[in-house]
This record gives sequence, structure tokens and C-alpha cells, in this order.
Amino acid sequence: MTASGEVAIGPARVRERFLLGEPIEDGVRSLILNSWQRCQSLGLSPDRSELPYRPDIDLDGRLVRAAGPVLDRLASRFAGSRMNVALTDGDGAVLQRRFGEASMVRQLPAIQSTPGFVFAEQYGGTNGIGLALAERRLIHVYGAEHFAERGQSNACTALPVRDPLSGRIEGVLCFGYPRAYEDPQLETLIRKAASAIERRLLAQSSARERALLRAYLDSRRRLQTDQVAGDGRLVGMDELPRSGLDRHDQMLLEQMATELISSAQRTMVEVALSHGRRVTLLSRPMTSPSGVEGFVIEAVLHGDSLPRLATPDRADQPVGLPAPATTSAAPPLRRPAGAAPGRAAEAPAAPAATRLLLLGEPGVGQYAVAARRRLELLSEASTRIGTTLDVSRTAWELAEMAVPRLADYVTIDLPETVLRGEEPTDPGSELHRTVVHGISTDCPFYPVGERVDLSPTTPHRRCLASGQTVLEPDLRRAAGWISQDPEAAERFFAHHVHSLIAVPLLARGVVLGIASFYRAQDPAPYGDDDRSLAQELATRAAICIDNARRYTREHAMVLALQRSLLPRSLPEQSAIEVAHRYLPAGSGVRGDWFDVIPLSGARVALVVGDVVGQGLHAAATMGRLRTAVHNFAELDLAPDELLTHLDNLVGRLDRDEDGADPATRSDGIIGSSCLYAVYDPTSQRCTVARAGHPPPAVVRPDGTVTLPDLPAGPPLGLGGLPFETAELHLPEGSQLVLYSDGLLLDHHRDVDAALDRLCGALARPNRSPEDTCRAVVEAVVPEHPADDVTLLVARTHALDPDRIATWDLPADPARVSDIRAAAARRLSDWGLDEVAFVTELLLSELVTNAIRYGTEPIQVRLIHDRALICEVSDGSSTAPHLRHAATTDEGGRGLFLVAQLTQAWGTRYTARGKVIWAECSLDASGGPDPFESHFFDNQFADIPGIE
Repeated sequence: MTASGEVAIGPARVRERFLLGEPIEDGVRSLILNSWQRCQSLGLSPDRSELPYRPDIDLDGRLVRAAGPVLDRLASRFAGSRMNVALTDGDGAVLQRRFGEASMVRQLPAIQSTPGFVFAEQYGGTNGIGLALAERRLIHVYGAEHFAERGQSNACTALPVRDPLSGRIEGVLCFGYPRAYEDPQLETLIRKAASAIERRLLAQSSARERALLRAYLDSRRRLQTDQVAGDGRLVGMDELPRSGLDRHDQMLLEQMATELISSAQRTMVEVALSHGRRVTLLSRPMTSPSGVEGFVIEAVLHGDSLPRLATPDRADQPVGLPAPATTSAAPPLRRPAGAAPGRAAEAPAAPAATRLLLLGEPGVGQYAVAARRRLELLSEASTRIGTTLDVSRTAWELAEMAVPRLADYVTIDLPETVLRGEEPTDPGSELHRTVVHGISTDCPFYPVGERVDLSPTTPHRRCLASGQTVLEPDLRRAAGWISQDPEAAERFFAHHVHSLIAVPLLARGVVLGIASFYRAQDPAPYGDDDRSLAQELATRAAICIDNARRYTREHAMVLALQRSLLPRSLPEQSAIEVAHRYLPAGSGVRGDWFDVIPLSGARVALVVGDVVGQGLHAAATMGRLRTAVHNFAELDLAPDELLTHLDNLVGRLDRDEDGADPATRSDGIIGSSCLYAVYDPTSQRCTVARAGHPPPAVVRPDGTVTLPDLPAGPPLGLGGLPFETAELHLPEGSQLVLYSDGLLLDHHRDVDAALDRLCGALARPNRSPEDTCRAVVEAVVPEHPADDVTLLVARTHALDPDRIATWDLPADPARVSDIRAAAARRLSDWGLDEVAFVTELLLSELVTNAIRYGTEPIQVRLIHDRALICEVSDGSSTAPHLRHAATTDEGGRGLFLVAQLTQAWGTRYTARGKVIWAECSLDASGGPDPFESHFFDNQFADIPGIE
């Protein structure tokens, strides 16, 4: 629920409010709201946003050629469906489209069927393509989240396509589909499709690169023609700062040169630098005087007059430099004699200056590229591992992060105590398989949930014992691993599993479990770099798992406290038949509560509340408010008056917390909500008041469902604002459904859609409250609730009019005997002669008090329910008080007698005065016997004797 106590609304209504300029706090995802705000700042209109059309798009570019077969495969996969697949360039211009149904080309408007339209956010507003380019990641946009009106009925999933070498976004792959097609498998499919396109981009060879190579050869020949006498000068990476290139350009050239060396291919690429400058990089083989073979990367800076390289005549001619052992910049040669300090020998101006940029061995270049990829993996892991505070889910995130970039299979084993949130005592003796994840599901690992017993010689046991990572590069030679289960080892080898890294999940000095990384597809064994990467990933995951473990422990404690504060059983009463559900949130304990409170006059109160915040403070506050509601209900206050007292109490509690120690201060409880309803079976009327809480649903006996438009009172704690009541007529057999807003809140649907589901689940006649609860939970409750879900279903009963007797009488003491006689006759008709004497005593006292101290009209009512209820009402508002009479008092013992003869009595105020009520138990053992000897013990001891 929101801090203001209002029920959250869905994106459709949020969008309407946003376009009207109203402030938006929730109801829509933050990235969507941020996009809307960007669109508004750009001056876009949702109903008049026209997309620019580019007729000059390259329909035969490298991205289109790489993506063509992938798009065709997707079209075949989606044949017969309403799927729309689009490929755009890096600016959002559509290059290609594929459709599940060929007829869609004729049915859809041109902007959704014709290439060339630009869907960048600055033109099309919030949409999948534009948002994927803006956020640079996988994006889902659903229905009303689109900024433009034309996209309101569709959903889309979009993912950037990157150049594998540079990491630059080359385009976007986007799936458009009706909302009903939403499926989690779409995300997996689009990731695989984009990965296939990126692999084809990496493997491409273009005519442009061959043309660049010819341009470089022509440039080299011109340099050879213009070569002057004297020593040439090699300008390496350390000379780049003096070449006029800024730091960004230098890093770009260094990265590109490293990748060219790692590719071990003769090639040519053109690099665009800042300020419109261009650099051509040439990679060619070379051999050092010592015979070390490597590759040299030469740079041609076009339009530059800086010193140029003395280029060898042949590609295989040594350049006169010592071969470095690692990838490095070539050191500059000595300056020619006579050259000014700090300046290189200059040659006549040339159209381009050629520099030796970098040289090294191909293997070392591959290490550099691999290092960059490891850094990318670690950077991504920092955001993808530990997204929740669930131990098992965090372990799964580690496995999903590692497969397939580091491992082909990952298993994670944790002790049962860790899963429960406790600290492990001996992790090696109580391991359970928690995660099995890999490129296929048929590899013979222990299944999830099975106990894992490790022999002392296995790498896993050594890992746990030492707390250190264990690398087994060749499992065929790992005798300890094979001895654990030789038959299983053979099955592993049949799946080409050949290398293993076992890493302890170590956090804060405690071993929480073990993660195992297996390699199968890559024939190269794991190395030290792989071990370091696995250890770094596991360390990060272990910290997240330990945080989740600690949270699990605290969550269990708070949940136990919360459950102890909720009703363990509901009281017996005849007015309603009740069923309930309480489902805690997936993360964090909130402060939802419910209650059923019997009231005087056979009435019953129904309460549902929600405390702002979560955790121990919310649970404790819930207990305090629930107790307060019980106390206020004991006073028989009207619903609006009860909420007023509760509102004052919340305000006082919040002020007390504001003055607390800052170290222990909470976020406050203002904004909590409550709904309080009182049902009277004698009149079949229900009086309801609410403080910032969702209204109830009413199911009529014929199955008709309504959502009454009740006055929406302010959330608790705001103070100064009144609460209003509303009366509902509930025929016998109606159902009153109370719930918290957690039943409706879900990130994947609108609140309106949730209400429709709720009404659909309730629309059944003649169903028990228990069956109604079950149907609502199955149809409406989200799979992973973001908030507590509280559901209270009450089916009403009506009290038979024959079990109610009412008499009006004037303020005449002589009529007291008539009332006693009439009551005795009615009790005889009901078969309650055994309580007639006690009832006559009660009526005598209560009616006499009403005549003596009250005002007309005076009314007497008997209700035959689980107990016999005697009520005497009058027009005054003065209430009697029980007191102990002194020995010299002539009166004051009447109410004491009433209290002794009944199981409960009290006063409630009405709009016309007050009602004094008393309940007599109909169980023979439930009340005192006025003729028991001990009842009259000391009753007359204070009467003075006769002298």
C-alpha cells in the first residue's frame, strides 16, 4: 500500500493522471515513468507523435546480412501467430521486419509494417525499441506503458544487439505481440536470437575491410616514394599523448589494437575518433631478430603531419625492435642528431602519418581480450547476483551468471541450516544439492534436494576443509573425484565434462557451502585465470547468500511474532460464518491483520487493517493496534467513533517515536489503514467505516457481486479529518469480503484487472466462505505477493424474529411487574424456564433504573441467541457505574447483583440514547446459581443488629 493509505492504481490510470499533470508516486515501473517524463520534456504528444521515415537505410549492411537467417528462423518459429519481429539499426530505424502471419503486412499501418521508420524514444515516445536504446538492456513494455496511443493494446520485448568486439550497440531486436501472448520463454528466445546475430557479426568479412587494405597499401607506397634519407622514427603507444589525441581516443586505439593482435589475422579497420579524425589500423605478421613471431599494428592518421614510421619494404621484414615478451607499446628510437629536444625528426608533409601502434604475440592479445570479458562478467554479476533476499534464489543467480560464459554446468550445495537461516556448524556433513544448472538437463548430477555425501578425497571435500578453491584441470586424472562414484564419472565423461573448479562459499569467515563449475564444450581445461574468476564470482555470491541467510532468520523471527499476534482461533458466535486467509509477502513481513469480535446484542465486528512498513516494527505496531481495536470495541463504539479513537492513538504513537533515539527510530506508522464493520443479525444491517483501506466486496445470495461506494476516510494518524459510516443491507446468505491491498497489487497487472478477477472469483451463489477463500486465492493472489495478503469472508445469518421479544413501556414504576410477567411467559415459550428467575431479577433492576434515572422512550428487548440477552434502552445518555456500596448506603447494590448474575453486561450508546444490556448463559454450568449457599455468603453481614 502507499504511504498515504490509498490503493495503488494501474498503469492505465497512472498514465491518465500523468498526462493531466498530476503527481505520480507509484502504480507504474520507475523506468517507464522516467521515459514518460523524458517524452514530455521533449514535447511529444501521445496522440500526435509522428515517426520520421528514412528512405536511405542500408538494407544490405553488415547487420542485415548477419541477422537475415536468424530473422527467417524466428518467422518460421512464429508462423501462424500475431507476432511482429523487427530489427533496427543503432538509431532505432527499422531495417527488417518478419511477421507470424503474412496477412499482417496488409492489416497493420505502415509504421508497423514498413522498414525505414525511426522508433527512437525522442520520436516515438516510450516503446520497446526506443527504451532498449535508452536503457541499453532487455526491455518489456506492456499496453498502457506505451506513451503513444497507437501502442496501448500491444506488448513488446526488445534487446540491443552489440558488436562483440567493441561492445557498441549495432541495433535492436524487438518482438511485438498481443498482451495475451506474454510468456517467460520470450525473454529466453530473444536473448538466444540476439546472441546468434552477434556471433554472425563477429564472423563477418566485408568488402569494406578489403578496400581499406588497398587504401593502406596505396598509402604505404606513397610513403615509400616520399621517404627521405636518415633514420625512420617509430612512434609507439607512449608517443600518443604528444600526437594530439585525447585520452578517450588513445584508449579506443589501444583496445582495438589489442583485439587485432589477439585475432592473429592480417586485417584493416577504420576507427572514427573525436573531432572528425579517422585512423586506419593495419595488422600484419612480423618476426623479431630472435625469431619470435608476432603481429604488428600500424596506424595511419589521415590528414596528420606528425612524424611517420619508416615502413619496412616487406611485410615479413623485421622492424628493428626487440620482440617483447608481452603485449606492449614499441619504445621510440633515439632522436636523429641535431633534432631539438622533445621534438621528433620531421619528414616532408604527407597525406597520412604511419605509426607503429602496438606489437605482441597473438596469445597475449587473446589474454587481454579474455581479461576484458572477465571484467564485463564481474561487472554484470554485481547487479545480477543478490537481487533478492532468498538464499536459494541467490544461489540460482550465481549459477545463471556463470553458465555458459564461465562454465557449462554449475552445482551449488548448501547445508539445510543455511536454507533455514541458521549458521552452519559442520557444512561438510549436512550438504544438500540446492542448484543444478547447465547447458542441458541430462547430465548425471545429484538432483536438487538430495543429500550430498562427499568422500574425503574429492575436490569438494578438500575445498571445504581448506576453505580454498580447488582446480582440477583434467577430471580423467582426478582419482579422488572418480572414486566418489566411478559409474557416475563415466557418465560425466560421456557428456564431455572434463574440467572442474570447486569454490567454497565463504562469507565473514564462515563456510556456507560449495559451488562447482564444470567445463564440457570448450576443449581447453580450466586455468588459473578461470579459477580466479570463479572465486571472485563465488565470493560475491557468498556475501549475498549470507545476507539472505541472516534476513531469512530475522524474517522467520518476525513472522513468528506476527503470527502470535494474529487470531489463533475465531470466537464462536451466530451472526456470521467466517473463513480467512493470511499469506505473508515474499520478502519482508508487513503489518496486516484481521479480527472477528463479538459485540453486545448478538452483533459482530469484522476488522481488517494494514500497518505501513515492514519488519519487526510493523509486526509490533500491528499487535498494538489490534489490541487497541479490541479495547475500543469493548466500549461498543460506533465504527466512525472507533476509527477516530484509533486515529488519535496512531498519531500519539508516531509522535512518541519521533522523539525516540535516532538509532532506534522507525519510519513512523502514519498512513496505516483499517476497515471496521459491524453486522447486526436482528436487522440484517451492516455499518461500515474505513480509514484509507480498500472497500469490501458484497456477494448477494444469488451470486451478484458489488463493490459498495463507501466514504473513503483518511489513513490513520493524519488527524483532524472525520470518518463517515455507511449502512449496507445484507440479506441472509450474503457474503461480505474484506481484504488488504496486497490481494490486488501485482507488478504484472493493473489494479482494475485484479478487481475484475476478484469479482469473477466471487460471482458464485450458495458457496461456503471456505470455498470462496480458496477460489479467490487461486484466481487473484499473485504468484509472488509483494505485500501481505489478508482475506476475510463472512456469510451472514439472520436471527429468527420469533427469538426476539420487544416491549415499550412508560416511565411508570407500576409497570415493572408487568414486564416481569411478560418476560416469564416468553421465556416459557422458548423453553427457558430455568433462567426465568434470574431474568426477572435482572429486568427488575434494569427497568427500575431506566424509569428512575432515564427518560422516555423506554424499551425492553429479549434476544434468544447462544446466550439470553436482556436489553433496556431509554432516551438519556447517562450510564450507570458499578460500585461497592458502603455499609451505611441504602442503595447501590443493584448493578453489583446484575454483575454477579450475568456472564457479561455493559452500556452502548445510540443516536436516541443508550442501551443497558446483560447476557445470561444458557449453559447450566455457565453462570452462578443464586441459591448456592456461597452466593449469599457475607451478603447480609453488614446489616446492624437490633439493640
